[in-house]
Amino acid sequence: MDLHLKNKVVVISGAAGKEGSIGETILQRLVEEGAIPAVIDRNERGGEYVEEITKNGIDAIFCQTDVMRPDEIKKALDTIAQKYGRIDVVLNNVGVNDGVGLDATYDEFMDSLKLNLVSYFLVVKHALPLLKKSKGNILNIGSKVALTGQGNTSGYAAAKGGVLGLTREWAVDLVKYGIRSNAIIIAESWTPSYETWINSLENGEEKLKSIVDKIPLDNRMTTTQEIANTCLFTISDRSSHTTGQFIFVDGGYVHLDRALLTK
Repeated sequence: MDLHLKNKVVVISGAAGKEGSIGETILQRLVEEGAIPAVIDRNERGGEYVEEITKNGIDAIFCQTDVMRPDEIKKALDTIAQKYGRIDVVLNNVGVNDGVGLDATYDEFMDSLKLNLVSYFLVVKHALPLLKKSKGNILNIGSKVALTGQGNTSGYAAAKGGVLGLTREWAVDLVKYGIRSNAIIIAESWTPSYETWINSLENGEEKLKSIVDKIPLDNRMTTTQEIANTCLFTISDRSSHTTGQFIFVDGGYVHLDRALLTK
């Protein structure tokens, strides 16, 4: 299916993760669809990705940005606006489950909010004038932690809850401009970061099996490719009458009856 994303300028934050991460997978799918990715990330790996993309004849830009610094976010969006004169999509993908719990300091808690929530607000704020012109759309990457909790991650849980709140607020606030706002909610997905976490545990294999066994559909983790495919459909005009929605790509992890898990 042609998603009509060719030459659409897609601002994507957090796309410079390791190969196989959610952001990097979304980035590569955007390239496959002929979109113009505008990558915002603090990791210089983003420059390497964009260099490779442009070598293959696809237009792209990398703005090395610490999204915890408001001035750097504004500078990045100004740079993108100056180069392209348009923004069709904002895809907020930054997220670190940083383990900032109740034992954390005030500064640690606030830093978690700045990274995982405030950056979403600022990217959209500075992209908004061009989103209004293009009647573009916003897609926020959320987490099941906002709805289920997890334990020892107050900062991340609060931030991701805020992301869902902003998603609905923006859908209401921007409907008069024809701008859609949605969120993708992820539960358990096998990424380089997830693998690192599992490998750090003494009982890693046992823990992994206990998690996978709780995913109703196929008893397997969601792939980053599945997440990316849903993201691209949602930002495309194939999903033109969808707004204010929380779209779960989780194999039924959050909502389905726990009786399914009885063996």
